[in-house]
Amino acid sequence: MEKQDQRNFLIAMVAMIAFVFAYQAFIMKPAQEEFEATQAVREAEQQTGPTVAADAPAIAEIKPVEEALQDDTRVPFDAASVDGTIRLAGSRIDDLSLKKHYLTVDKEQEVRLFRPENTEFGYFATWYWADGSKLVAGRNSPWTQVGEGQLTPGNPLMLRLESEGLTIDRVISVDEDYLFTFTDTVTNNSADARQVRAIGSIERHGDYKEFLETTDPGSSAKNGLAHMGLMGVVNGELRLKKYKPLFQLKDIKGETSEGTFPSDQGGWWGLSDMYWLGALVPQQDQFFAGLVDKRKLSRGQPLEVRTESAPLTLAPGESQTMANSLYAGAKRFEVLQQYQNELGIPRMVDAIDWGWAFFLTKPFFYALEWLSGIVGSFGWAILAFTVLIKLPLVPLYNQSYKSMAKMKKLQEPMQEIRERFKADPQRQQQEVMKLYKQEGANPVGGCLPILFTIPIFYALYKTLYVTIEMRHASFGFLKDLSAPDPTAIGNLFGLIPWWSAADIKAIPIIGIIIGIGILPILYGVTMAAIQTLSPPPPDPTQRRIIQAMPLVFMFVFGGFAAGLVMYWVWSNLLSFAQQYFIMRRNGVDTEIGKFVSRLVRGKKKAAD
Repeated sequence: MEKQDQRNFLIAMVAMIAFVFAYQAFIMKPAQEEFEATQAVREAEQQTGPTVAADAPAIAEIKPVEEALQDDTRVPFDAASVDGTIRLAGSRIDDLSLKKHYLTVDKEQEVRLFRPENTEFGYFATWYWADGSKLVAGRNSPWTQVGEGQLTPGNPLMLRLESEGLTIDRVISVDEDYLFTFTDTVTNNSADARQVRAIGSIERHGDYKEFLETTDPGSSAKNGLAHMGLMGVVNGELRLKKYKPLFQLKDIKGETSEGTFPSDQGGWWGLSDMYWLGALVPQQDQFFAGLVDKRKLSRGQPLEVRTESAPLTLAPGESQTMANSLYAGAKRFEVLQQYQNELGIPRMVDAIDWGWAFFLTKPFFYALEWLSGIVGSFGWAILAFTVLIKLPLVPLYNQSYKSMAKMKKLQEPMQEIRERFKADPQRQQQEVMKLYKQEGANPVGGCLPILFTIPIFYALYKTLYVTIEMRHASFGFLKDLSAPDPTAIGNLFGLIPWWSAADIKAIPIIGIIIGIGILPILYGVTMAAIQTLSPPPPDPTQRRIIQAMPLVFMFVFGGFAAGLVMYWVWSNLLSFAQQYFIMRRNGVDTEIGKFVSRLVRGKKKAAD
């Protein structure tokens, strides 16, 4: 009866614990999240801060991009890296394509980054001016072009706006990369002193995941691999918030009670995607405050990030000039570094998400880019880089493999000890440890290289995914080193041309098996080959788990970037050759060696 009572008590306790967890998960947590969301909306509605642009008017009709471009008077621009048009109403850059980057590896369509407001995924930027709480150069202010011609690196665009006793003469220039500079001269034509502020604005419409897919197919699924969302540098500090918590009105680190991010040391402020960046770059010797308009977000309106300068006081007849910039383009390292070093824009290279292992990721990228310039492609660079990574670790690996060789030699004596002291596990353990000491073997000595390979793997993983230089980089049958292996066993790796690998991989459940590519298979084979050189675990269950690992990792690596899997296959081949040499040098028979010997003997018999 006592046992029955104990069982009932345990059942009751388990049921109680399960109820508490279920109540917390299904009742309390949703209620807390709803409360936090409501509170965030209230705080957003009460947001104070810099003068802001008026809320965007409702869009009457969503149009295709090409049709929307016909609605307004525009001035075209053309540079080496970008082209598009500037909408004169509001002096807004809302039509911008990246000339050197394409949606797919076929390179048939350029990436269109900025789009007009009345399109499905409106995305645009400009610089406004405010006088007190009122915009004097706003969303639809009627700027006029002074002179003729399109905007090019050698031909700036000159605009003028007359607004309520103020004249704003704007010169827009563009370089060969992605930087637009708005040089504004504001003149006070009134009889009274005026205080004006420059307001930078980047605005994006629509669902952020769908937007990401329009500019880089597949990038929305990589949200965990690279930072996508708010990004900026204020007072030397990098401020980040991903899109999802941003739309949930979550607090942002460094945000003041007024909802701003003040900076008197220069910086930038904008929206970062996987490979693209739209960033406001205020005049670097002037104070500015960054802002996310949470009030608009709380009302379901488009995402807008802004910067605002300190007030400029203009006496009657006085003029002052301010130069603010806009970065709109790809996060190419050399370009970002150039702006950081030559223009003094702080931490521009950190627009690339280097990850927590930045001390490895950045050097890895430098090395790969340098090697690619020498060998002609990032594919060969990865293979050469693997060798360079392994060279300094050769002594460590040699020591590890020597330890493995000793352990493999001891397999038979260890088995004898287990059989002899089968009934006495304690004595068995003592004798095994005694054997280790006599032979100078270390059972964990072979694990040391893992401590070095893990951070190397992560750093290379980040480098391949987040640097645009790897995007659409081809090598042999691999059209994109940053994408998974495009081949599939289901179509015999392309020998059955009417059945594409993409179609095979899309098949539910079975597609995971027959959609595996040649590189992941080679990884599994090389991993299994290395296992034959290593001493097996004494426990049968543990041994079976270890033996299954190549098959498991083969499917895991099937979704990894092809460049990363290629690195690992090549690394496994080098490790196998090194370990096999050490084993042979130490007189240890291996399964591979036995197989080769049998094969050679078979050929000799056949010849006789």
